Amino acid sequence: MLTSGIIGLPMVGKTTVFNLLTLSQTEVSSFYSGKVASNVGMAKVPDPRMDKLKEMYQPTKFTPAVIKVTDVPGLVSGSSEGKGTGNKFLADVRQVDALIQVIRAFQGTVPHVEGSIDPVRDYNILTTELILADLQIMEGRLERLTTGKKKKVENYEKELALVEKCIAALEEGIPISALELTEEELLFMRDFGLLTPKPMLLVVNVDENQYKEGNYPGKDELEAIALDHKYPLVVICGQLEMEIGQLSAEEKELFMDDLGIAEPGIAKIARSAYSLLGLISFFTVGTDEVRAWTIKAGENAKEAASAIHSDISRGFIRAEVIAYKDFIEVGSEAKAKEKGVFRLEGKDYLVQDGDVISFRFNV
Repeated sequence: MLTSGIIGLPMVGKTTVFNLLTLSQTEVSSFYSGKVASNVGMAKVPDPRMDKLKEMYQPTKFTPAVIKVTDVPGLVSGSSEGKGTGNKFLADVRQVDALIQVIRAFQGTVPHVEGSIDPVRDYNILTTELILADLQIMEGRLERLTTGKKKKVENYEKELALVEKCIAALEEGIPISALELTEEELLFMRDFGLLTPKPMLLVVNVDENQYKEGNYPGKDELEAIALDHKYPLVVICGQLEMEIGQLSAEEKELFMDDLGIAEPGIAKIARSAYSLLGLISFFTVGTDEVRAWTIKAGENAKEAASAIHSDISRGFIRAEVIAYKDFIEVGSEAKAKEKGVFRLEGKDYLVQDGDVISFRFNV
């Protein structure tokens, strides 16, 4: 299963975000403890489409999509050289598929590891450490390619050119994700253990006043960075999110209305992380269960069937498909057939996000 890793400096609210996403109660320290163990949990992905299907079917069982989330130990300046929990931090970050960088903007009484609140500085510290760690890896590869015993391999020149291109960018402080790389080049790098090619979501953790005012230190600069690097950016107030999470459904609605919040920020984080991982959902529906199934975007019907069970994929006959929008408009499978929006698709059909599917198979 693909994993999102929550990263950031110590005491920025990483574990708070982890707890909110996974409904965990992992201890949140009020000071930098130097912990080295990562926390791992599963986060539900809120989806208004699922809520609508649940309302229609009133199923016995309701199963939304989930993602795996890792709360990585806090990074400090010098982590790429092993300072603080650097070695553990880098090792754990290499295992995840996408990054959720939590950046502190809130004031409060909790001390900051750098001694002051400066979100742009903190973003730059973490980005620099990731870049330096990648530079070490690529310089090592360059040394093996140029000073070792050169192997007569077909892709030697291509790999050498790629390594040199990446080193040139990293030395300029440019993450590899900002480079325009071919599919072949991305394939070369797949097993390098690099950090900066990973997709990233920025989460700015503000205090209640900053949230209400819609402003925080370094806002314009961070938004420009996010736009330049195509990073999704979500602003949350961790303290408010925790309070919302403790309320009943009715109290939650009143509380959010009073603050002018359309939905909890943590829901936006979960959906953004899901999208960042390149995941989409298709749905199976019925009075017994309404369920979201997670697949990679671009998978065909036969591949998607294996998300339910390998036997369904192995014995695939056809997929009975209704686009979500059409399904909601007509209200039932019978009406979908009547209105001509019910389709029979073969194994090569590319599943679309939100498709309502029933598979026919024989094993």
